[in-house]
Amino acid sequence: MIAAFGGASVDGSVYRDVVHLAGRAPGWLDTAATLWSAYGLGLFAVLMVWGWWRARRAGAEAALTALAVPALVIVACAVDLLVKSAVREARPCRSLHLATLEACPAPGDWSFPSNHAAIAAAAAVALWFVSRRLGVLAGVAALVMAASRVWVGAHYPHDVAAGAAVGAAVAWAGMLVLRRCPLLARRLAASRLRPLLLAAS
Repeated sequence: MIAAFGGASVDGSVYRDVVHLAGRAPGWLDTAATLWSAYGLGLFAVLMVWGWWRARRAGAEAALTALAVPALVIVACAVDLLVKSAVREARPCRSLHLATLEACPAPGDWSFPSNHAAIAAAAAVALWFVSRRLGVLAGVAALVMAASRVWVGAHYPHDVAAGAAVGAAVAWAGMLVLRRCPLLARRLAASRLRPLLLAAS
């Protein structure tokens, strides 16, 4: 059996309170939280496509920024997985033996930091550089995603906070690096990738 870090000492009491609250909540709320927790990341994919589609009409640089969003989300997910495999924190449902809305993952499916929170935060921060409106919408959705992961019992609060920090940091750093390469968009627009960067006139 693989030894795992136990995160209950960090905020296990808060986790218990949230899980118990979820157990007493109206069925519609638990259903909504469970569905959002499981499928909500799809909204971020839609926002990425929408942001790119609109950015193509604003110019090659804006379109390249939009195309960087999914790439940065993938990088953030990869970094999150590296941290997860290094820390190896057991899922709270296994450490605390509580009944949760979401089925408890198998042993070895580590909890810290949250992948869902990292992906959502990375998308929100990166989309902020594409469109302030999309960034705000994605930011609210990311907060709800983080909360839902605790609500369904998949993560401790510190798991989602750390995941969000990882995702936000990767996306912010990536966008700052991209902004230091202003000629890249022009070069790509002159290549076969032009249709990805500029809308047909």
